[in-house]
Amino acid sequence: MKTTIKILLFVAIGVLTYLCIMSILTPIKFERERAQREKVVIESLINLRTAQIEHRDQKGYYTGSLDSLITFIKTGKKKVVLKEGVLSDAQLLAGLTEAKAAAIVRRGNQREITENGLEGFRRDTTTVSLVRALYDNKFTPEQLENLKYIPFTEQVVFEMDLNNGYVSSNGISIPLCEIRAPYRTFLFDVNRQETLNLIDLQEKLEKYPGLKVGAVNEPNNFAGNWE
Repeated sequence: MKTTIKILLFVAIGVLTYLCIMSILTPIKFERERAQREKVVIESLINLRTAQIEHRDQKGYYTGSLDSLITFIKTGKKKVVLKEGVLSDAQLLAGLTEAKAAAIVRRGNQREITENGLEGFRRDTTTVSLVRALYDNKFTPEQLENLKYIPFTEQVVFEMDLNNGYVSSNGISIPLCEIRAPYRTFLFDVNRQETLNLIDLQEKLEKYPGLKVGAVNEPNNFAGNWE
């Protein structure tokens, strides 16, 4: 009988020790994985923000569809300035500006170019694809299609809302966009309870329980809630 009791006590102590250790290690492991995943999700949100800003700059409004945004990235063009050479402090003090130097080079007068020290100076405007202009060609067509999906999910699409009718207090029309990735979509499979605890904490702090860029209730310069 005494032997049985001792065995049960040892088992109970072992179980309690294990539970204590796990109560410490589980949150640590969760926070480590959360940080790694948030880094990837943030990168995706920044890529989408970059595309939406370009869409707004070219067309005057944000697109309400991530599919149309991806199409815009794949087929769109952008004018860029190809730059070679920089103006020295001496050239700037002599009154040269980027515009003046570019004009001298365009005229093609070799003597004038030499006198102003602009032999290696070049400023040409050309049209390139948006994939090159915005992302330096780092995405394949398949990767572009996947930009709309929240990382670490089974193709769950980023949430997006628009407010293209916002008018500021001084009467200026400002298109607004918000793109979101809720914690529940990319953290539940890590640890459901820890994710629920995180969501509950964010809601008590009146913060969005996830990662997002932009806002639709008021302008925030398309900032991320981690910035």
